[in-house]
Amino acid sequence: MALSGTCTERGEVKIHESLDELSTDLADYIAKLSEASVKERGVFAVALSGGSLIDLMRKLCDAPYNKTVDWAKWYIFWADERVVAKNHSNSNYKLAKDGLLSKVPIIPSHVHSINDSVSAEEAADDYEFAIRQLVKTRMVSVSENSDCPKFDLILLGMGPDGHAASLFPNHSVLSEKDEWVTFITDSPKPPPERIAFTMPVINLASNVALVVTGDVKAEAVHLAIDDVGPDCPSLPAKMVQPMKGNLVWFLDKPAASKLGRCQFSE
Repeated sequence: MALSGTCTERGEVKIHESLDELSTDLADYIAKLSEASVKERGVFAVALSGGSLIDLMRKLCDAPYNKTVDWAKWYIFWADERVVAKNHSNSNYKLAKDGLLSKVPIIPSHVHSINDSVSAEEAADDYEFAIRQLVKTRMVSVSENSDCPKFDLILLGMGPDGHAASLFPNHSVLSEKDEWVTFITDSPKPPPERIAFTMPVINLASNVALVVTGDVKAEAVHLAIDDVGPDCPSLPAKMVQPMKGNLVWFLDKPAASKLGRCQFSE
């Protein structure tokens, strides 16, 4: 059974006994948000990331979700993407297509991947333009106080260094406030060229989930969630703080092993 609790402003924290339990809980969470969004808006705009996230979403391909989720109403985006060919092993699109999108009846034209034949800067500009067109038609909702997109759900992972959505610690793009989609050409992790949603877009989402597993990430989880004082490194994952939306952390026990005094209950 998952342990859950609320730790100050860091949202709901859910700790799971096993990866299988986490995967089941994550599928249930996504399915419920999908149902609510389709009922309210008629669509479900969700942005994915890479890493182990897609594998942890695998339960959505199974019963009951493969039959009960209204897949035709889903619009798929990427919160970050590597600027490589779509059939490249480093492509987040390929990861999602192989592990999820090809196994459920999502409408192909609803899958919005980047232009992989241009530079990282051009890919970011193209992707932002495409999102702007969908905001105009309200396929992607819009924030109440700005023209920024308000995704129904953004799903993120986190690296051992605390990076999220290819936004790395101490990188200049962390302070980008004007653009919706940014780019980097010097990623500390290969491949070097990537595009990413900017932090304001992430923090305007209706729902954000950070899905983190493994003891190698336990210290970063602790620094991102616990109140460790003003000297704490400014980790990108800690900067994920939805302004009016909901934040949920999905953790396994190893990733949560260094968390402090948060009170959890079954």
